[in-house]
Amino acid sequence: MDHRFWNPAPKPGAIPGPIPHGGDLGSLRHAFPDAPEPWLDLSTGINPVPYPVPPVEASAWTRLPAAAEVEALREAAASAYGAPDATHVALAPGTQILIETLPRLVAPTRVAVVGPTYAEHEAAWVRAGHAVTAVDGIAAIGDAAVAVLVDPNNPDGRTHPLAERLALAEALRARGGLLVADEAFADLEPVASLCSHATPGLVVLRSFGKTYGLAGLRLGFAVAEPGTADRIATALGPWAVSGPALAIGRTALSDTVWRAETARARAADAERLDRLIARGGGTLVGGTCLFRTADFPDGPGLYRRLAEAGIAVRRFPERPERLRFGLPGEKAAWCRLSRVLK
Repeated sequence: MDHRFWNPAPKPGAIPGPIPHGGDLGSLRHAFPDAPEPWLDLSTGINPVPYPVPPVEASAWTRLPAAAEVEALREAAASAYGAPDATHVALAPGTQILIETLPRLVAPTRVAVVGPTYAEHEAAWVRAGHAVTAVDGIAAIGDAAVAVLVDPNNPDGRTHPLAERLALAEALRARGGLLVADEAFADLEPVASLCSHATPGLVVLRSFGKTYGLAGLRLGFAVAEPGTADRIATALGPWAVSGPALAIGRTALSDTVWRAETARARAADAERLDRLIARGGGTLVGGTCLFRTADFPDGPGLYRRLAEAGIAVRRFPERPERLRFGLPGEKAAWCRLSRVLK
């Protein structure tokens, strides 16, 4: 396949509908009206101890972002993620918009999504008119022109050695293809990133909001060779990221001390959560230091008991025994979860 970026018209066919996600407390309140308030939301993989938001100049709210501010955040992101330089970074209002945009920049082709994984990847490529196959591992990608690999994976935390991911990227590049490597949960994990290997045929996605506990800021990054990064930025249009997000993102990404301390603290929290899950009869499937996934003898019953106690976790209709837990934050939240799991 001659790898090209192009705006295709979606082919007719079944277009995926909305995909349920964590954080939908409105629906839970409707389904469990007697649950105590406030709800404890453990249904997302967002850091429960957010980065302390720095002061933002008032003018950032009242004017359009300046080119120098955009460049400053690109430089901070390149440094934080190990990209060769700022020209390899495209900014976006959240990683989700990148997941939706990339398929619309590639000519219709065959796509393999390594799963089970974050469902929006497969849905986005289908919506853009591609022929998509869900595969259970890298070896099953075959001769697909595009591959999507989430590493660490959501929801089971599966990872692949760097050499294996690099070999996949090179194999796709050699035949004019593309590897989309979603590293949304890599920031706090002891895994090697592909960002420093940003060559043609590779796009790496990085999430800001999960790591820094500021999901509402809507900030994400694509790391790729400069030509590809420019095409992505052009597709998103001018002023894709707000002035306040540019300022907060630059400060947070430059704070290497906070990130290192947070990685240690959340890893300890994840171990604590593993102990609670085991005490509650769960068998750990995997996860990252921002979420843990486990199977339970009575997953639906536990989900209901948690909801009746005002605790939201992530369930999987195709695997009713499986639940995913985000990390509690404060001591009271840990105690609340512990009481139900015991």
